[in-house]
Amino acid sequence: MSPNLVFVTGNANKLKEVKAILSAGGQPIEIDSQALDIPEIQGTTEEVAKDKCRRAAEAIGGPCITEDTALSFRAMNGLPGPYIKHFLGSLGHEGLNRMLAGFEDKGASAICTFAYSAGPGTEPIVFEGRTEGALVPARGPPVFGWDACFEPLGYDLTYAEIPADEKNKISHRYKALDKLRTFLQSRAS
Repeated sequence: MSPNLVFVTGNANKLKEVKAILSAGGQPIEIDSQALDIPEIQGTTEEVAKDKCRRAAEAIGGPCITEDTALSFRAMNGLPGPYIKHFLGSLGHEGLNRMLAGFEDKGASAICTFAYSAGPGTEPIVFEGRTEGALVPARGPPVFGWDACFEPLGYDLTYAEIPADEKNKISHRYKALDKLRTFLQSRAS
């Protein structure tokens, strides 16, 4: 594996979480980061992730990883999905809850999709992690996306209320990164 693997993100919270997860364990993976403004296409989480990674690899001229997060509501057949960032930006935590006000089912899936490209011209490989839970009224610090209103299954706490080291062992991001780590370590052998 190239020591110059770049995580393309401008989100400091995401970068901190990804570095913490990838640096844990017996074979830590070090990454650099670069913020790029890459337009996102509309489509499935996999289509969005692959296109974003392809464009990022072209822009930086080398190997990279990109990440896309989705929050899918069961009652809405998967919406807002990969468009959650825009929904949250427009509606806030309270607005997300109002979207489900008329539904009994508050079930939600937190989905994280990492894409890896070996460099320009290579087809990105996708690694997905998913955590089931429910949308709840916001609790905890509202500093990281929709964490304050997502309660993972089996917990009475939202992602925002769960200590970071514990969240980093159960989250959708962790699950996707664990698959990515296994892939990268197999390439380094």
